[in-house]
Amino acid sequence: MSLPPARSRYLTWLAKALAQPVDGTTSAQGNAVLGYATGYDAADIAPFVRSLRAVFDGAVALVVDDRPDVAALLAEYAVIAVAPDRIDGWAPHPVMQRFAAFDRLLRAWPGVDGVLITDVRDVIFQADPFQPRPEGLLAFQEYEAGVLADHAFNMKYIRALAGSGLADAIGQQPCVCVGTVMGPRADVKRLCRAILMLATTPRSSIGGAFGADQAACNLAIHLRMIEAQVLPNYGRVATLGMTNGASLTFKDGKIINPDGTASAIVHQHDRHPHLAEAVHALWGGGFERRQRIQPKSGTERLDKLKQSIARRMSEPR
Repeated sequence: MSLPPARSRYLTWLAKALAQPVDGTTSAQGNAVLGYATGYDAADIAPFVRSLRAVFDGAVALVVDDRPDVAALLAEYAVIAVAPDRIDGWAPHPVMQRFAAFDRLLRAWPGVDGVLITDVRDVIFQADPFQPRPEGLLAFQEYEAGVLADHAFNMKYIRALAGSGLADAIGQQPCVCVGTVMGPRADVKRLCRAILMLATTPRSSIGGAFGADQAACNLAIHLRMIEAQVLPNYGRVATLGMTNGASLTFKDGKIINPDGTASAIVHQHDRHPHLAEAVHALWGGGFERRQRIQPKSGTERLDKLKQSIARRMSEPR
């Protein structure tokens, strides 16, 4: 008996995304930093770009919208502007789209050695991110005070994507943040594909939603589908979203961790107003500092409700 083919919007998009042709007009050698920054203007991107170029002169590529202010900023700092994939029809949340874009870039750049894939708007750099040279895939904790089972956000999306059984199976593992991952080109490319494919089952309607990236990354690493070393917070990377703001200071142009160290990569600094102000003063010159949090539209609220309902239902396949 033949079985009907699996169908969903995410599966349709993924097939098209992985078939996107490789752009051979640019190339890169050595280490490379890749980010996905659609929906942002130059003011949002400037601290990332300026702080990175202060400590790193290798290849940097950002997937960005076609905006004159963004194009001018990236050209000034020798950052490669990459157009988003042009795929007709439905598309997943940008947090998932980015892994197809990173995969395409890494296929186009066989000469790249080490790779950092990273968030953009809430990341700055305080030293060369590739020193010391990463050996193997490196992932970083975002919640040093507990494990996945203690982290409601992570558990919600892992359960939504893979079910309660698998969520519980990895619940005692550390919380890995998908916003900063680095390692050899082949390992990073493999992780991108694993995240994209893990989001196809068992309910790929969730695969295109916000949070699926975080869930798939933790599943891939903790189920040992991908070999990675999970490093503690406040080392090469400081992820500050859940850190007590009173324990964080800004001194001599650097964000200082609770233990007195300064990390090369700082993620989620904008969660703390005193750090956000200091970072803007240092790296945001020429742009107005503003809050990006805005009231959700009726359509956005409806989409969120639909996603919430979908997480609680079986997907017809």
